Amino acid sequence: MFRLLIALLLFAISLHALSDSKILKRANGFLKSKSKSDQFRAYNDFKNLYLRALMGQNDKLRLNSLEGIVKSGGNLHIDVSQYSDELETTKPKSSYKTSKKNTQSKKNIKVKSSHSLKSIRWKSGKLVMEFDKKLRNNQINYFTLFDSKTKRYKYVFDIHASMLVRSQNLRKDGVDKIKLAQFNPSTLRLVIENREKLKVRFNPQNNQLTINISTIGVQKIKKSTVKTPVRLDRNKVIVIDAGHGGKDPGAVGYKKYREKVVVLQIAQELKDILKSRGFKVYMTRDRDKFVKLSQRTKFANNKNADIFISIHANAVGKKHANKAQGIESYFLSKSRSTRAKKVAEKENMADMSEMDFYGKESFLNTINSHNIVAANKLAIDLQRGALASLNKSYKKVKDAGVREGPFWVLVGAQMPAVLVEVGFISHPTEAKRLVKHKYQKKLALGLANGIERYFKNN
Repeated sequence: MFRLLIALLLFAISLHALSDSKILKRANGFLKSKSKSDQFRAYNDFKNLYLRALMGQNDKLRLNSLEGIVKSGGNLHIDVSQYSDELETTKPKSSYKTSKKNTQSKKNIKVKSSHSLKSIRWKSGKLVMEFDKKLRNNQINYFTLFDSKTKRYKYVFDIHASMLVRSQNLRKDGVDKIKLAQFNPSTLRLVIENREKLKVRFNPQNNQLTINISTIGVQKIKKSTVKTPVRLDRNKVIVIDAGHGGKDPGAVGYKKYREKVVVLQIAQELKDILKSRGFKVYMTRDRDKFVKLSQRTKFANNKNADIFISIHANAVGKKHANKAQGIESYFLSKSRSTRAKKVAEKENMADMSEMDFYGKESFLNTINSHNIVAANKLAIDLQRGALASLNKSYKKVKDAGVREGPFWVLVGAQMPAVLVEVGFISHPTEAKRLVKHKYQKKLALGLANGIERYFKNN
């Protein structure tokens, strides 16, 4: 632990050796890149600049860093809603002012766009865009592009409409990038981008536009990769942590289902799949016993693990039990998100003996950037893998996103560490699924595929 703190101090000193302007310039350079790794570097730089701005009370730097966090976080599908909200309140009022001439011009242009996008969602694997009025064929302009330099295909929909929500990135397993944005005041643009060629079909009917994106060829390639993993991957060491156990039942949800039982069953399924693929796998607990939070990452460090995955199940009170649902993945950070803090408080509750609240807060401050890039990547791959596997057999599996959180069980890990909330054990539908062996196996298979993808790309 002493070596870890020394390493973190050296990392902090190296950051301070660079001026704010140089880091900002570097972050903006990374932000322009199409590489996911560069986007992570940009996100991390902007987060560090944000902390510096708060400490130095530098409003201009704070504004620039918030804009960078929101943009890079959005590109990486990270929940940055709290930063986005802060950005809206931080922007100077002058940035919203327009001349009478410009205001009138914008009003005139908006009139031309007679349709508005009400919602966009995935339904039975198809993307469904719903508008406030019936669409005409001449309102949709579809074309494809191929960039010979980057070897990437782009499928573009220009729709004569406006949207009431902000631009957003959508996700589909097997597709590199899907972005929806307001191209100009009268045109809504949807861009589907991928390394491999896709089969894209669409059908405008009444006030809906349904887009079917076929990735059959891509999935076949991925399946063959999973069956014959790269030799190097077989040497990886993985530690799986089944949350709670023994005297600590974790959450007690629908029909008195206990978190400690469900997560152990999923963890064992995951272990069996990974071992069958040639990985070296250890579990912090393989039976119903209590293990202190601090001992779990210590165990992983002693095993020289390459990654640490802690499996948990979420829960809320009866009043909101029918509403709260979904799978979410967390990586370690001193998050300011209210949602993340509430989840972390529940998971941290089991072991409060070793440090008081202020001691933990101080320690979290020192490791805010530790392994953040790698853990963030791992969390995204685990989330994508789980959802892709479950969506093939189950309807309405909710993606609750990848988030940052101050989870004490991840503190001290000397490798990328992620906590996966596999669902809400308090939600009637999710709870019934979570206790069934078939669902557990599908979920574990998805997590294993996510791990394969992480090692393949990193």
